[in-house]
Amino acid sequence: MRLIFLGPPGSGKGTQAKQLGARLKIPQLSTGDLLRAAVRGGSELGKEARKYMDAGKLVPDDVVIQLILDRMQEPDCTAGFILDGFPRTLTQAEVLDKAFKAKRIKIDGVISFEIDERVLLERLTGRRVCPNGHGEWHIQFHQPKQAGFCDECHAPLVQRADDREEKIRVRLDAYRADTEPLKKFYGDLKLLRPVKAEGPLDAVAREIETTVGKLS
Repeated sequence: MRLIFLGPPGSGKGTQAKQLGARLKIPQLSTGDLLRAAVRGGSELGKEARKYMDAGKLVPDDVVIQLILDRMQEPDCTAGFILDGFPRTLTQAEVLDKAFKAKRIKIDGVISFEIDERVLLERLTGRRVCPNGHGEWHIQFHQPKQAGFCDECHAPLVQRADDREEKIRVRLDAYRADTEPLKKFYGDLKLLRPVKAEGPLDAVAREIETTVGKLS
């Protein structure tokens, strides 16, 4: 089963990709993780990526796509994979599609996480994290034992700068402009499968499993 997860920030696609991947025994391929692993490993692609990352620039699409293609050659991808976080633009989707066709890699489905902006803002602005890296909580959905303090080290929880409403709106604007057009692209290819991502995690997971089950 080869899948792409598509959705705005805060839609839960990363969490769901990990959980579904574990159940199907296929890896979640996050481009951020692939880039960091390549840089740590010191491969030629990793060295190339590092030049851009150290300069604070975006890693070129061709480098990222080659990392993805290389990763797909590893044994744990034999039964499939879930591509999470890429493509993000129509250009990336088109280049990736050509690369997959050249390698005879067939995508079974693109799961599109559908969620209201109001719910996204509620989810993201409510997140609080431990400054010492012991985890994250939510002021409504996952409260610490003592309000405002980490369960592990008891440090005061903080809100990340990226979780402030003005920053979230910028990210959502970028998603609408750059990534939402992928819905039509994959819809035209008869691959798009929308799922409602607003409910509890387990309910969303069941809908994804039902949707993926129909692709088999």
